[in-house]
Amino acid sequence: MRNPWRFSFDRQTHDLYIGDVGQNAYEEVDFQPASSAGGENYGWNVMEASHCYNAATCDSTGLTPPVTEYDHSLGCSITGGYVYRGAAYPALQGIYLYADYCSGKVWGLQNDGGWQFQKLLESGLSVSAFGEGESGELYLADLASGTIDQVTASAP
Repeated sequence: MRNPWRFSFDRQTHDLYIGDVGQNAYEEVDFQPASSAGGENYGWNVMEASHCYNAATCDSTGLTPPVTEYDHSLGCSITGGYVYRGAAYPALQGIYLYADYCSGKVWGLQNDGGWQFQKLLESGLSVSAFGEGESGELYLADLASGTIDQVTASAP
């Protein structure tokens, strides 16, 4: 990994989600299932996300690719989050939330037989961290204002 910025375990499945800050062009989310024996190689510094990075040869054999990525046209620094396991917002159940520090965008990621992500919010915040309460509700920290806000959902 290059620069894992926030990782978390899903409290229900025990899977591991990792937000990994890229070098020049891509941000990524890495995933390690709870059933893994460990030892995954997520590719740095041969790969930046799923793209070759300054390698004389770009051999991705044996590397574990990210489950999703975005380029710097959408943001510049990923902030890893949590899988929502609260009760207040059933529409978010099982969705991994993560954000971009520079753009304030918040995305949701879910594996429904294949990894799918969707932008959920343009918050306008400098999201530096997520938090998870005892009941599974999620919070995000805005470094610029020094505030902590609870993640809420609107109609599906």
